[in-house]
Amino acid sequence: MIAAGIMSGTSLDGIDVAIADIRPARNRYTVSALAFQTIPYEPELRSWLLSVLPPHRGTVGDVAIAQRRLGMATAQALRHVARDRELAYVAMHGQTLYHDGDAHVTLQVGSPFFIRDAAKTTVIFDFRSADCAAGGQGAPLVPYVDFLLFADKNEDRIAVNIGGIANATLIPAGGDLTRARAWDTGPGNMLVDAFVQERTRGAQNFDCDGSLACGGAVDGALLQQMLADPYFGRAAPKSTGREYFGAQFLRHFGGLDRLSLEDGAATLAALTAQSLGDAILQGMKGGRVFVSGGGWKNVAIRNGLIERLRGFRVESSAVMGIEVDAKEALAFAVLGYETLRGRPGNLRAATGASRPAVLGAIAPYRLDYLLQRVGAECAA
Repeated sequence: MIAAGIMSGTSLDGIDVAIADIRPARNRYTVSALAFQTIPYEPELRSWLLSVLPPHRGTVGDVAIAQRRLGMATAQALRHVARDRELAYVAMHGQTLYHDGDAHVTLQVGSPFFIRDAAKTTVIFDFRSADCAAGGQGAPLVPYVDFLLFADKNEDRIAVNIGGIANATLIPAGGDLTRARAWDTGPGNMLVDAFVQERTRGAQNFDCDGSLACGGAVDGALLQQMLADPYFGRAAPKSTGREYFGAQFLRHFGGLDRLSLEDGAATLAALTAQSLGDAILQGMKGGRVFVSGGGWKNVAIRNGLIERLRGFRVESSAVMGIEVDAKEALAFAVLGYETLRGRPGNLRAATGASRPAVLGAIAPYRLDYLLQRVGAECAA
């Protein structure tokens, strides 16, 4: 069936909308992407979000306003990408306003009812709360889909996503879900973005293609200071976000102030590449690595990761038919299908949950008919 997956990541780039034909195939899925686009946040909305997200302290009123504004923006983005396609359902992650995995607290916003009314279809949302209720961190959730899409009988594989935060899913050969492991490895693009925004006073929001970092030199001593942060040495399961690796992280390291824009970008790109590479090396000594997320487009991060993972085959997720920017949106579309089937969608080794959990809440639209379709597809 044709469905939409919608993701708004910690980079605050905008709203990722993926339209896909999703079909169950035994215990796996075949996923064919039909359309994908990132609809950027309007500058005023993005600036407002940055003003209320950590490390700033928003109000309850801000949360309510964000719920409405992001719901409306998401509905508009979906209309733009889906056009006249009839969608069986929509699976929406929402925009994370707050995440504290250790405390089992997380909040994603964006009213699903604007989306339901716009698309006239069922919307599955609030995927993380069920895992938190089961004692998990609520993140990362995409590793379960990584296993469904990338597991191989004969080959060790690693699925990596470099968004605002970077995460890795280690999938040993053999196709056994209980052996898969995953965690948030640390910053992805978030620190580089924050540094560039701060240094250029908002003239640039990110390091396009890593051009700044490629023109700079890594400050090795400062890099080692940052790599000594306790998060990198913690054992999994672990998850993180803007609350930890936001702009306030940069202020802990005064050495960045003396670096040029290019050298700072190079040092922070190296932090992402090395922390991610080292996390993978803790669990595997070789295999095939599929990278998605905007960080793959940053040449400094990409080359740094390839250099760190000598002996691995590192390539874009596009070689598996999954566009680098679209993977997480597609993953939530698959998680939505699992919810409709009543099947757990969390990987306990990744989140630390005490039990498998069926994820998500449902804003229904002709739900009985949709569930009949799901049942018929799964029985075929």
